[in-house]
Amino acid sequence: MSEEKTSMQAICVDEAGKLGVKHVPRPEPKDGQLLIRVAATALNRADLLQKKGLYPPPPGESEILGLEASGVIAEIGPGVKGNWMLGSKVMALLGGGGYAEYVAVPEELIMPVPSNLNLHQAAALPEAWLTAYQLLHFIAKVKANETVLIHAGASGVGTAAVQLVRLCRAIPVVTTGSPEKLTFAEQVGAAVGINYKEEDFSEKVLQFTEGKGADVILDCIGGSFWEKNICSLAMDGRWVLYGALGGKTADGDLFGKLLRKRGHLLCSLLRNRSLEYKAELVRSFTEQVLPHFQSTDPSLRPVIDSMFNMEDVEMAHQHMEANKNIGKIIIKIGTF
Repeated sequence: MSEEKTSMQAICVDEAGKLGVKHVPRPEPKDGQLLIRVAATALNRADLLQKKGLYPPPPGESEILGLEASGVIAEIGPGVKGNWMLGSKVMALLGGGGYAEYVAVPEELIMPVPSNLNLHQAAALPEAWLTAYQLLHFIAKVKANETVLIHAGASGVGTAAVQLVRLCRAIPVVTTGSPEKLTFAEQVGAAVGINYKEEDFSEKVLQFTEGKGADVILDCIGGSFWEKNICSLAMDGRWVLYGALGGKTADGDLFGKLLRKRGHLLCSLLRNRSLEYKAELVRSFTEQVLPHFQSTDPSLRPVIDSMFNMEDVEMAHQHMEANKNIGKIIIKIGTF
């Protein structure tokens, strides 16, 4: 085979922890996998941690960063059961490998791109939207008319969660750290936005809910928010922890206060889940949510903050580390 067919460009981490574009071996699809020629990927907080050596990929996954990608089917591996066609536009949830020109993916983790979205927009969907959907429906089991408190409400997961909460006729309340982010979160559907840097969000949640509190909390902050989270939680409420950007420790009477609320503390990650779990998540999302990206009642949309070329990936990471983004940061990989 020619070198062009056996190698590809990928964004790799060097020994100093810096990102750069290099030539690496191109993957071949294994049994039950499709090979995707990647148009774009999107940044996730996990990428920043993995770059620093703090969040290694699960066993068997690519060492290359990238938890989601969009592109076209370039090759169909042996044993594939679905009716996939070469050249079809798809998007995929990945365990790694999205920062590259090609990625091999189990067919169960691949979704068709909605016809009204381009490939750059599609790259913003898989990780953020599947995470939000999983937290709300597989973990918290949110119901209509419940109040859902969403931290980091202007992030990729946050803006997806706001729209998904509205879709199931529940009520989204968000926290963010700037007036611009508050305004945007309200534009995508938040019933109320709270600037946690200027206000006690627990007081605002209790005021909005007339003392009841939030039925569900989606929390990617952890330590620094624990006490206000419990104050915000309704009796028998579900506090879903899926990140610890505000620290992994909590000092004080956490368990006593949680017991008095009869609160449920539920913890979840997506990347280290089994293929079977992820496949069921993708199947459910494809059936229950994906059609709404093409409907008008209500119409869902991925929120894109900015787009960077491959060679500018360090700038993209710095943009996320500075918490400047509203929605997803896209890395353009291939030319289509």
